[in-house]
Amino acid sequence: MTPATHSIAAVAADDPLREPALYSNRELSQLDFNFRVLAQAQDPSVPLLERLRFLCISCTNLDEFFEIRAATVRHAQDFEAPLAPDALPPATVLRRIHERAAELVEAQYRCWNQVLRPALGEAGVRVLAPAHWNDAQARWLREYFRDEILPVLSPLGLDPAHPFPKILNKSLNIVVVLEGRDAFGRAGHLAIVRAPRSLPRIIQLPPEVSGGDSDFVFLSAMLSSFVEELFPGMQVKGAYQFRVTRNSELIVDGEEVENLALALRDELAGRGYLRAMRLEIAHDCPAPIVRMLLDNFDLPANAVYRIDGPVNLNRAVQVYDLVQRPELKYPPFQPRKLRGGDAMFDRIREGDVLLHHPYDGFGPVLELVKQAAEDPNVLAIKQTLYRTGKGSAIVEALVQAARNGKDVTAVVELRARFDEEANLGFADRLQEAGVQVVYGVVGYKTHAKMLLVVRREGRKLRRYVHLGTGNYHAGTARAYTDLGLFTADEAIGADVHQVFQQLSGLAPNVGLRRLLQSPFTLHDGILAMIAREAAHARAGRPARIVARMNALNEPQVVRALYAASQVGVAIDLIVRGACTLRPGIPGVSDNIRVRSIVGRFLEHARAYWFGNDGAPELYCASADWLERNLLRRVEVCFPILDPALAERVKREALDNYLADNLNAWELLPDGSYRRLRPAAGEAPHSAQGHLLAELDGA
Repeated sequence: MTPATHSIAAVAADDPLREPALYSNRELSQLDFNFRVLAQAQDPSVPLLERLRFLCISCTNLDEFFEIRAATVRHAQDFEAPLAPDALPPATVLRRIHERAAELVEAQYRCWNQVLRPALGEAGVRVLAPAHWNDAQARWLREYFRDEILPVLSPLGLDPAHPFPKILNKSLNIVVVLEGRDAFGRAGHLAIVRAPRSLPRIIQLPPEVSGGDSDFVFLSAMLSSFVEELFPGMQVKGAYQFRVTRNSELIVDGEEVENLALALRDELAGRGYLRAMRLEIAHDCPAPIVRMLLDNFDLPANAVYRIDGPVNLNRAVQVYDLVQRPELKYPPFQPRKLRGGDAMFDRIREGDVLLHHPYDGFGPVLELVKQAAEDPNVLAIKQTLYRTGKGSAIVEALVQAARNGKDVTAVVELRARFDEEANLGFADRLQEAGVQVVYGVVGYKTHAKMLLVVRREGRKLRRYVHLGTGNYHAGTARAYTDLGLFTADEAIGADVHQVFQQLSGLAPNVGLRRLLQSPFTLHDGILAMIAREAAHARAGRPARIVARMNALNEPQVVRALYAASQVGVAIDLIVRGACTLRPGIPGVSDNIRVRSIVGRFLEHARAYWFGNDGAPELYCASADWLERNLLRRVEVCFPILDPALAERVKREALDNYLADNLNAWELLPDGSYRRLRPAAGEAPHSAQGHLLAELDGA
């Protein structure tokens, strides 16, 4: 027993709720989420092109999992980090990650090769393998290769003068086995062909050549088929595609740099070449070549994934975008428009307004910023920006506000994962327009979603606020489920102002009246509300908690939920992804039920409801119940004070989801998930489908 394991065992003896067997591993739980996504691709009730999209999402998610979560475990192994509550050593977690990921990859390609690709072909959407090219297609593809692809390729023969090249993260590459001699008399052996990012990964054939308007070929298939064009006079004995996934977690110590933006730019330049985590390679690649690649990337044997198909299968999502076949996609829908007209200040002043995206449009949020930019009575605008999307109308409205003489402050989180470069770009644009740009707080990502408008009305200043669970991103507002609140409540406005003052470095940590805030009061506030429900249960009063989030792993929160369950609190958790809590364990979590919903939209809203003996309280938040959100980020959690709006959130975002028996997965005590189906005589119910149907009836 290692010292770390021994200490956990000692603690568990003092507190049975710390027993490692009561906790699932966060990384393995997160990995399992992708099986639930893949199940959507395997579901014949889902439109065919949407099934393709879900398959690609599961592949992209797996990429990100290795880039971030698996890389974090590898880092913990190297630096002997303290063990998680499950007490699994990092080496064990990594081994199980590779075992489980291998099962997922096998299922993904079985779905592609045996189910989706044939079904798409029958529907007239063909992704053609070389074995199925007819003569006309092969001739056109070869000419395309010569004209559009070959001129930008730079093959590299491997010899003492040409060591193994640097391979970019997630890039497409071909290792080529050669025989013969080149122009300088050098004997051929191995060469590497790297596909530049400028090349399309999916090529659409013209209808006059292919006989259909929806025929496609993967770039990887063309490279493998025509690679001999790159080596005239030599024989190609084999060509095998491969792809390496690397650690993508940027580490910038804000305390050690004078300019965070400059330091981040330097880190971004090298991100694509960080430590390798996974190797994907063609299934028929000879073992000696696989060994050579593993040695070059310093990877163990279990980190290689032999692929029966394109190594970058996620690129097939381009087929979804290119094929205009409405009958093969989800029916379009029109979000609700805000009732009461477009005069946002008048509407909010009348009373709080709730938006439930994507069923309610994102337009009112953008409209508030636009109207504030042009309103002569508006003095200041303050906003947090975590992810906004390319060509963001929000950013343009803030630029216009600054040009119109408003005092505009934008808190831009440069370290928003995979959006760092985009955020650096729009931060520069905001600064050039005169916006005061703040990069948040050293050591704490600013993940809160806040917009504050200060407006002069007569002899007083009024604050108008928007708070949300999702980003200020018009694109994700149509694809993610989120909740947002407009309010002119004086106490909430004062709290939001105080948080902005903290972020700009001008305010101490003083108590907030309405909001809970990480890293100061949110964690303790959640624990206190759970404890309050437990106290009600011990006193024989009704006690219930319903909470919805993306992930749950904070150990104190999990232990508090276990303790509440033990005294009779009824707890329903709707957790989309990773959940380290194990429900249904006799004597510990008998009263806890956990479900995950996976459907058309990505579940992203966070809402917490506490029964409080008939005086319920409901909060929405930017934070999951994760250690990082509760302890190492700037987050806000806001109450829904209007009873009608609170009832609406509970009805639409909580009760509706607890009734789902079509897209719901139940978490079992052993950490596995079981898909729910309507029982005999039970009406089928989809939470997302129900809310979409309400749009049609509106």
